[in-house]
Order: sequence, then C-alpha cells, then structure tokens
Amino acid sequence: MPRLRKPASPFRYFNSSPEVIRLVVLMYVRFPLSLRNVEDLLFERGIDICHETVRLWWNRFGPLFAGEVRRQRVSRMRGFRHWRWHLDEMYVKLNGEMIYLWRAVDHEGEILESYVTKTRDKKAALAFMKKALKRHDSPEAITTDGLRSYGAAPSELGTREKQEVGRWANDRVENSHLPFRRRERAMLRFRQMRTLQKFA
Repeated sequence: MPRLRKPASPFRYFNSSPEVIRLVVLMYVRFPLSLRNVEDLLFERGIDICHETVRLWWNRFGPLFAGEVRRQRVSRMRGFRHWRWHLDEMYVKLNGEMIYLWRAVDHEGEILESYVTKTRDKKAALAFMKKALKRHDSPEAITTDGLRSYGAAPSELGTREKQEVGRWANDRVENSHLPFRRRERAMLRFRQMRTLQKFA
C-alpha cells in the first residue's frame, strides 16, 4: 500500500521562518502601512528585510493566509443559527475610472466575499451573489440597501424571501468600508484591478 505523501510546505524555498513571513504579511495587510513602513518597523525589531521582499511575500502568501482565515471563520459561523449577511457596493477609483466593489459581511462584520465590476446593474449583482452563495452556502437572512439590482438578483436565485431592506439595517457593512478606505489613502489609490481585489 503506497504511503500518503505529506503536502509540500509553501515556505520550502524561503530562508526566513514561516512565523516571520506571516508577521510581515499580517502587518502589511492588517494595518494601513506602506511597504517601506513595514521594512522600518521590522528593522527596529532586528529583522532586516527589503521592502521588495515585503511585496514578494504579500503577493505569494497573502491569498494563502487570507484563505485559511476565511475558511476557519466561515466553518465556525455556519453552525450559528442566526447567520445573517449584509451586502453593499462602493465606488473605487482605479486609474481615473470609477468601478464598483461589491462586498458581503456577516453579522459580526467579518468579510465573506468581495467582487469588482465596472457596472452596478442586475448582472453584476447576480454574479456577486452567486459567487457568495456558492462558496458559503445560504444564510438565514440577507440585508441589503434599496438598490434595485438587489431586488432583481435574489428573485432569480430563489432567495427573495430572505432579503431584508432597511434604512439603518445595513450599517454593519457600511462600517466595514472604513478600513478599506484607510488602505486606499495609504496606497494613494489603487492602480491595478488585481491589487484591489486582493485587499478587498
């Protein structure tokens, strides 16, 4: 009987320890710091790395760490009886062009899903909701604002009875935009769709 192979470590080609790499990526993503800010803070703590190393590690391991955190949170929240989602969209300027960032957070404010589009219509809302439902299953309730696209998309997905619309009911997702806006200011706005999607 062949022995099961252990999955190869993603850190195997790097001289730095996984703990240092995780710390660097966490500092850059969690706080509105530039690459050089992270380099300076780590140098004060005796860790001498270049800001380009911070960029490399973030590009390489950022999605990996984010996926781990998301899976742990969602698996914990799925068992919660009153799992509620809040959906909203926001404007983001990308190279002088206004685009839309759709976001879904749960009742505790944890970001579940994000989706970048150039339009704000029913097609975009439908694609965003399909992506969120496929990855996280269906919640007990979905709270949205009064955008008409949110009214049309759930009708096609069969989740119309779960939708709730209220003037102040969607403050949870509105507040979740604030850290993203701080990151946007720290980076002097985003220049690439791929970078925007990573931070969203």
